[in-house]
Amino acid sequence: MTENKKILFGPVPSRRLGLSLGVDLVPLKTCTQNCLYCQLGMHAKQTTVRKPYVDINTVLAELRQRIADGLVADYITLSGSGEPTLNSDIGILIDHIKQITDIPVAVITNGTLLNDPRVRADCAKADLVLPSLDAGDQETFDRMNNPASEISFDDLTRGLEAFRTEYTGRIWLELFFCMGINTSDEQIARMKKIVDRISPDRIQLNTAVRPTADAAAKIVPLDQLESIARQFGSGAEVIADFARGPQTSSAGTVTDRDIIEMLKRRPCSLADISAGLQTRTTQLTERLEALKRTGEIVVESRMGKAFYKLPE
Repeated sequence: MTENKKILFGPVPSRRLGLSLGVDLVPLKTCTQNCLYCQLGMHAKQTTVRKPYVDINTVLAELRQRIADGLVADYITLSGSGEPTLNSDIGILIDHIKQITDIPVAVITNGTLLNDPRVRADCAKADLVLPSLDAGDQETFDRMNNPASEISFDDLTRGLEAFRTEYTGRIWLELFFCMGINTSDEQIARMKKIVDRISPDRIQLNTAVRPTADAAAKIVPLDQLESIARQFGSGAEVIADFARGPQTSSAGTVTDRDIIEMLKRRPCSLADISAGLQTRTTQLTERLEALKRTGEIVVESRMGKAFYKLPE
């Protein structure tokens, strides 16, 4: 089981999912990969071992309380600080969530375990599945995603294709691009052939607009990303958040722990924290400065924007 921490986070405004209540199903950085662009670091030991990392009864108790308190969300999203399909109870959890709320369930996954029929059956219970594809061959897959040794690129693509044939719900496939690594015409052409076989309902392009684990994860400019999107056809869209500004309309009371728990999932701008914790930016600034002074958080600049994150 995990250390004592919040399992539910949000609801957080999401460009892909609207207002999303996150459910963190694994301990921090428990993943099948150490991606070049990961916002949580890339030096954790990868694992493919599925087990009940989080007690689903605890998850459901928290969720029932949030619903009783008047939860408003577009999706309940199984994701968090690692690969959620590593939790062997994810399918059971989805069944129970659907018994207590009509809010649709989304699963954000890197897709590496979809070669396992049991994982496909678990994910097929969700209303929406959002897997990833960042390469067109094994060499680029290794460079971009640094998978566990037992995971091959063929395993990944076979799993994604098999899931599409078995799943009747919606698949939104994310393609993450890093300049000079998977942006060549040859690489894009290879990826397109695979994407065509998967036939996702949406193709969503992203790039490293937030602080990443490795400086080699370089941003692809918006105009180039839009050009790449056109090569994937009319169903492709750019989801990278290049220009989100501060928000000051919401108000609320948060604790230092609330901020730190949010930053465990990813680096956040002031606007991100304000929106996620429903608190005015003016009420957060002093608290963030205090956490910086004590060394509990640090600041990193990306594209001229400040992002708060936990120290390495």
